[in-house]
Amino acid sequence: MSTPLLEIRNVSKFFSGLVAIDNLSMKVKKGQIYGIIGPNGAGKTTLFNCITGIYTPEEGQILWKGKEIKGTPPHKIANLGILRTFQTIRLFKEMSVAENIMSGRHIKSNQKWYHGIIHTPSYFKDEKKQWEEVAKMMEFFNLSEYAALPAGDLSYGVQRRIEMARALAAEPELLILDEPAAGLNENETIELANTIKEIQKQGVTVMMIEHDMDMVMSLTEYITVINFGAKISEGVPSFVQNDPVVVEAYIGSIDEEDEL
Repeated sequence: MSTPLLEIRNVSKFFSGLVAIDNLSMKVKKGQIYGIIGPNGAGKTTLFNCITGIYTPEEGQILWKGKEIKGTPPHKIANLGILRTFQTIRLFKEMSVAENIMSGRHIKSNQKWYHGIIHTPSYFKDEKKQWEEVAKMMEFFNLSEYAALPAGDLSYGVQRRIEMARALAAEPELLILDEPAAGLNENETIELANTIKEIQKQGVTVMMIEHDMDMVMSLTEYITVINFGAKISEGVPSFVQNDPVVVEAYIGSIDEEDEL
């Protein structure tokens, strides 16, 4: 049996005595599109923050290719090949679209600090390579026409694409998306789903939180459902969609409805 790309093993996270994640375990296989769903406040983003080094769990293990990474600083997590987007868009709004995407390339650059002062031939070669990669990302995400425009001047949907392009520019093995369809209209959501499928074809594993259930059920290959920080169900979309425990977590039980 092959080692999972990412394994969450009995992870718990507490805030001032409150349980945010409760003994949570899951395995993400290389090449999957893996969904994390659950009601608001279930602990989904907290999980992502633990994986990416923003938080350190008090209990359990986070294994990347079989090696413990719990407590590793975020920049080192990124260097391992784990990149993410955020629920709230975080762009350099005064910088151009191209410059924002270029900021995702810094971990792939061979430049040292002094290359900014002494422009050696290797500096120009590396700079040329990075901008070529940025151009590829802009083309892939249909952003080329916006290259020179400030990111903050563009629509919400375009900003979402910029953020994903910046993350993908770092050449991740695992791309973590926190509610990527939030704020998008129907056409933008369809376009996003198609883009995620294309990203998967490039060999990138995708792990995503999303509240658009139509998108989740049609796009993901395996789903873990979290409620109050604990796993309440997991499986292929068709199983999860019809699991009574999941239905109750989202809309309440029949008995609860009868009491209203």
